[in-house]
Amino acid sequence: MSDRFALTGARIFDGDDWHEGHTLVVRDGLVEAILPTSATPSDIRVVDTGGGVMLNDHPDVASIETICKAHAPFGTTALLATLITDTSDITAAAIAAGEAAARQKMPGFLGLHLEGPHLSVARKGAHDPALIRPMTDADQAMLIAARQKLPVLLTTVAPESVEPARVSALARAGVIVSLGHSDTGYATASTFAEAGASVVTHLFNAMSQIGNREPGLAGAAIDIGTLSAGLIADGIHVDPTTIKIALRAKQGPGKIVLVSDAMATIGTDMSSFTLNGRIIYRRDGSLRLADGTLAGADLDMISAVRYIHRVVGLDLSEALRMASLYPAQAIGQSHRLGRFANGTAADIVALSDNLDIKSVWIGGNKVFGISG
Repeated sequence: MSDRFALTGARIFDGDDWHEGHTLVVRDGLVEAILPTSATPSDIRVVDTGGGVMLNDHPDVASIETICKAHAPFGTTALLATLITDTSDITAAAIAAGEAAARQKMPGFLGLHLEGPHLSVARKGAHDPALIRPMTDADQAMLIAARQKLPVLLTTVAPESVEPARVSALARAGVIVSLGHSDTGYATASTFAEAGASVVTHLFNAMSQIGNREPGLAGAAIDIGTLSAGLIADGIHVDPTTIKIALRAKQGPGKIVLVSDAMATIGTDMSSFTLNGRIIYRRDGSLRLADGTLAGADLDMISAVRYIHRVVGLDLSEALRMASLYPAQAIGQSHRLGRFANGTAADIVALSDNLDIKSVWIGGNKVFGISG
């Protein structure tokens, strides 16, 4: 029997040219082919050489493990692996992979974030509009069933595609419901908050903005105290002055929390990759479709902390809370994550005075840093 496998997750130099978003197929110690990643044979072993993985492309346990390992050196000790809008089959496969990762108690894996497909086409961002659709009874039942097998399940929905009663049913079942990718107004957002939505996805991006006569979803996220809001602090998605205004205005107890919104580039030198059949380009600190649409962020968590502290001007302790305690509170996990107390998880990040990562421990086990 031949030994055949595929190397993926990095740029490939063939001796003459570079290949972006491709896989090197090897058989019996010899190169067989260089193929687009999307054309990688499904029946062979895949070996990832770095980060470079999107759960949409490979909705399996190995991808979740790669994602967790890629983020750990940047200070992330627990994450929600994100699947953006995709087909029902891919969504089901991602959920199954998440359930398996949870059973294995995979270091760094906290749960899943299903961002879509129940969004608004008007605010689709980089999501494929052909895959956006209203939530059905079957979708609702699938989410509720998945929540029973996952430590955390967060789903981003738009009021345009989901009724308040479904949000209430999901929230009662323990699913964290976030509003995002929506053109909804303040009054409707308030109704959904009352129904059980408790988070807003990437504040100011892919949503209705604050206007003089309509506060929009952005205004609702800031004004409604029960809502927490994720923020991409990379200097590209939101202007630092806008961040300062939002932080001063945010009503509690919900907080603004830092999110990476990261794609496959974390921990790699890749300059492009393919998602839902479209090429995402990595340029000047951002990830964009060919038409310039932002597609996630080229951001790791410690960089977000540095930006909030050094550029926005927050005290370091508050910047760290935005990356640890406040996110844990937003998803109901602050009893064990985001802080140090008797009985909480020994998830530890050691930083230098310059806010560089020195070492990282997850569950008391060192996963990054020098020995000793």
